[in-house]
Amino acid sequence: MRKAMFGFASLALMLGAAPAWVGAAGPDAATADEVIAKVHEAAKYLHDKGLAGFSDFNNNKDARWVWKDSYVFVYSCRDNAMIAHPLRPDLVGKPILQLQDDKGNLLFQKLCEAGNKPNGGWVEYWWPKPGEAKASRKISYAHGAEVSFKSDVQVGAGIYDETMSLEELNKLAQQAATPKKDVP
Repeated sequence: MRKAMFGFASLALMLGAAPAWVGAAGPDAATADEVIAKVHEAAKYLHDKGLAGFSDFNNNKDARWVWKDSYVFVYSCRDNAMIAHPLRPDLVGKPILQLQDDKGNLLFQKLCEAGNKPNGGWVEYWWPKPGEAKASRKISYAHGAEVSFKSDVQVGAGIYDETMSLEELNKLAQQAATPKKDVP
């Protein structure tokens, strides 16, 4: 009987821990909260630095805009161009609005729409993970950035996640934008 109880306890422990190691993103995976924070930080950085800040996002895998398995990219919807990309310098200066994901979705048209919202927004699309050929669900957060002498700039970053809904993610973005009140 004692062996059976130990067996059930071990099974319960393993099943309870399963979400932590089966299909989980792992410690090197960026979180939705980190993406929101980095995008907001990047928008403020560009606002403060102006046009000179764009180069800080380009082709620099060791920069502060690349972390864990994510990175911040900068684009202009009005100009239909990628402005800065730390991992894909071949995209800089190229048109973006016609780019489609593996399911035919015009992903930058959706990112532009989401980034125009007051608190930004999340977009779901299908994109291969680095080093993989098969597309996975990717969700990116886009937000406008006020940059002197260059209107219509947006910044974005994304994560690969199969579980979070766009509704949950947009609630996180709303919470991040809501000023925190001090507790008395």
